[in-house]
Amino acid sequence: RPGLCARAGRRDQAGCARRDYQRGPQGPPDYPSFVESVDEYRFVERLLPPTSIPKPPKHEHYPTPSGWQPPRDPRPNLPYFVRRSRMHNIPVYKDITHGNRQMTVIRKVEGDIWALQKDVEDFLSPLLGKTPITQVNEVTGTLRVKGYFDEQLKAWLLEKGF
Repeated sequence: RPGLCARAGRRDQAGCARRDYQRGPQGPPDYPSFVESVDEYRFVERLLPPTSIPKPPKHEHYPTPSGWQPPRDPRPNLPYFVRRSRMHNIPVYKDITHGNRQMTVIRKVEGDIWALQKDVEDFLSPLLGKTPITQVNEVTGTLRVKGYFDEQLKAWLLEKGF
């Protein structure tokens, strides 16, 4: 601590010697030598997680026993697109807040989210008997619908080809 030693008048005492940090170390460091080998890297590669989720395997018939279906091959010609989640599922989720506020959330919406809102309202209106309450967030690409309609919306999005 050079500043403290100078103020206390102890410059020449042990522990208060001036150090010259610009000169670097006092000699060549004696680092142990090492050999870089790529032969054993295959053992390391097994431990590393995959960089992306692999594409799902092709099945003989759909839906699979788990109920999963791939998106339709020609992309639907709509002003919006609902991208699948990283596990290749339709991103429709149930959400509950404040203990009893039940919402359905559609995530990963790209394009004209307002057109999706109109189509969702047109789809759910006959089921409810009234226009559902919706909330659009353009920044995050999410559409929230008041109530639990996750199964109906997943089936509707599959029917549309997403």
